Amino acid sequence: MLQRTTSETGTKVHVRTGRTVRDLRRENRTAVLRRLYFDGPMSRLMLGPATGLSSGSVSNVVSELVAEGLVEEAGSVDSAGGRPRTLVRITPASGFMIGVDIGETRVRIELFDLTLTELARAERPLASSGPRTARYDVDLVVAHLREGIAEVLHTADVPAERLLGVGVGVPGIVARDAGDGAVVHGQTIGWDAVPFERLLRAAVDLPEAVPYWIDNGAKTLGQAEMWFGAGRGARSAVVVLFGSGVGACVVTDPLGPGRAIEWGHLTVRVRGRRCRCGAQGCLEAYAGAEALLERWREAGGRLPSGADEETALTAMLAAAYPADPKDSDTTALTVLEETAEYLGAGFADLINLFQPERILVGGWAGLQLGTRFLETVSGYAKEYALKYPASRTEMGLGTLGPEAVTVGAALLPLVDFFAQGGRRPETQPTTPAPAWQSALQDRVTT
Repeated sequence: MLQRTTSETGTKVHVRTGRTVRDLRRENRTAVLRRLYFDGPMSRLMLGPATGLSSGSVSNVVSELVAEGLVEEAGSVDSAGGRPRTLVRITPASGFMIGVDIGETRVRIELFDLTLTELARAERPLASSGPRTARYDVDLVVAHLREGIAEVLHTADVPAERLLGVGVGVPGIVARDAGDGAVVHGQTIGWDAVPFERLLRAAVDLPEAVPYWIDNGAKTLGQAEMWFGAGRGARSAVVVLFGSGVGACVVTDPLGPGRAIEWGHLTVRVRGRRCRCGAQGCLEAYAGAEALLERWREAGGRLPSGADEETALTAMLAAAYPADPKDSDTTALTVLEETAEYLGAGFADLINLFQPERILVGGWAGLQLGTRFLETVSGYAKEYALKYPASRTEMGLGTLGPEAVTVGAALLPLVDFFAQGGRRPETQPTTPAPAWQSALQDRVTT
């Protein structure tokens, strides 16, 4: 509560702000932790103007964080004519996060310390043949996570009680339910309202207080690229996840978290090829790696026997782009060029709809296809899009590699931890962390 005296009458007016002393302390701790995370090590003197806090507040907050082990001294820096100033930084081992990517060829589980240094990883392959719904059998995926989480904790010798949370990127739309937590609607993989969070809690041997943060994999990919990768510094971007299928994360406001869109299910040809979602003519039915390889096979291409999609795509690229262009497999090259045109038309839709500064391509297939393929796609995009927004959109590859989804997933519990002032949650949250906006605001304005 604030007390204000009016200049005309001298009357004291009480204004309720809704903020308590506890809220203020949490906000101060959050400001210091975020600044140290992105710009540290820093001295206490540097933290003042960087956070907007008084020197006394900075000193109190840093002392608290040092006493709790969240912050540690990191050497010193000379000052102008005075004693050297002590630098402080985030203590890497003061907290740990697990990031999970439920991908199209494997489930990847990675353990990170508080500075997002990878400490351990486990991978479980998904079947490369048979029905897609069998490959993504819910019980099997949950078992992979149960085993993989136990494995990374054991490998790094990290007690489960020190986890800040588990972030999971999934292929599908994520809804929230008061009783079940995160519920996944993954039409292309046969997940119909799967209460995934409840299933994980029942199966994985973690303390009840450890939170799960579950979101669309394209969104976690986009978050990672915006914070640490090729999207850094952009005011708006679309980050495309190009794998067996295609999806995207749209960031139209640098202060917001971005949102996943089912870009792969835009119709590019009326009554066209049947998509794995059941509809006809979707972009994914022409431009996803699964459809691309199927179209090559239908045209007479020879896929390696028993190979998974990643290996088959490598073989297709080698056939289309050999060392000597005269030896190129014209069938493979033709299919790739057709795919580039479909993707270019899809990019044009993104440009016309969202007018982003950047379009970034990630995912295992997008990274395999690389800059040469992207150049052709960009040409088609500029041909099909409106000229003005197309001239203002840069196109490129993501820079974080195939681990970007797990990195972005691990950011989910980390951001919430900072938003709570570096205090561990006592109960499991049932809604997405609203802290994304304030965390991104600090990140973008640096």
